[in-house]
Amino acid sequence: MDYVDTLPVAEESAAGRFIVLFKNKEMSAGGMEATMKKFGVRNTQLQFTSIKGFAGKLSDATVLALRNDPDVALVEPDRVVYAFSHTSPPQTLPTGIDRIDADVSPTAMINGVDERVNADIAIIDTGVQKSHPDLNVFKQVRFTRELSSDDRNGHGTHVAGTAAAKDNTVGVVGVAPGARIWSVKVLDRNGSGLLSDVVAGIDYVTANAASIEVANMSLGCECVSAAMDLAISRAVAAGVTVVVAAGNSAKDAATFSPANHPDVLAVSAIADFNGLPGGGAPATCRSDVDDSFANFSNFGAVVDIAAPGVCIRSTWKGSSYATISGTSMASPHAAGAAALYIAVSGKPTDAAGVAAVRNALIAAGSVQSGSGGFVGDPDVFAEPVLNVKSF
Repeated sequence: MDYVDTLPVAEESAAGRFIVLFKNKEMSAGGMEATMKKFGVRNTQLQFTSIKGFAGKLSDATVLALRNDPDVALVEPDRVVYAFSHTSPPQTLPTGIDRIDADVSPTAMINGVDERVNADIAIIDTGVQKSHPDLNVFKQVRFTRELSSDDRNGHGTHVAGTAAAKDNTVGVVGVAPGARIWSVKVLDRNGSGLLSDVVAGIDYVTANAASIEVANMSLGCECVSAAMDLAISRAVAAGVTVVVAAGNSAKDAATFSPANHPDVLAVSAIADFNGLPGGGAPATCRSDVDDSFANFSNFGAVVDIAAPGVCIRSTWKGSSYATISGTSMASPHAAGAAALYIAVSGKPTDAAGVAAVRNALIAAGSVQSGSGGFVGDPDVFAEPVLNVKSF
């Protein structure tokens, strides 16, 4: 299940499938159906509501006609996206929670008592196990071909635990303990899925933005997608803070979507083996250097903040626990941090409010070159290390 090593990250099209978006932002469902009928489009698998459009298999002639229609904003190939994770043998402690000082956050209140953070986090991923005893899963929805809304992979459940595992003396504890998890399944049991499914998942979050404060996306592809960009922009405009993994290809994240979107909080990964700054701790599940930039992590100007992403222990499918690595594991640390901040400061209602949340997390971070920082960043853009002790 080491997706970075065994699955392609470069742009990969889903044969014959396309995403179509209309220019009219106020188009009704009936109007969309009528327009689709005009082009003979009947076998669509997805329709988008917050962004007006659909996805499905289309003939070459239909694609050409749609691209020439003045009412159509874009027609782009559907693509395959992947979860950003590395697998590793188990370890015993979730050191990432210690490293970002979640244990001293007055809002997290990590003390062994199940006092839950009043926030809602959408995990756009492989699903989240609803019955896991260490998670507060509020809702499950599915946009994949799989019949089950539950997690058949483990990745999404792991991400959810880092963000919000309960503080109940069982298993592990997350950054925002007990926050309500909205499981938005867009990837299958293999950790991959269609771009259109991801767009539909973001669209769902936007439709429920009155309740959802934060969305985590530990996934992506080395691609450019106007459809995904627009879906994220709509979510942010509705007041949802979108946190994403930078990617695991050791490349500039500027070529990866959604990390390259200007309104997301893009998160790189560092190795930390004892929950403390300063380096020197022996490696556990991988041969990385303590308090160093993870050798698989993407980097660059689009990255906003760094968080632990190596040998992270968290919840797993089957009501169990596992230790894995990746920027997928770094991102939910920041998603949980955003939930903590919003629980105190209030939910944003627009893009300006979301920008304030992003800026607050960046400003509260530990300076990379300081005592709480890390070494080995391959670029000149010194993103800080996430720290939530003041939230």
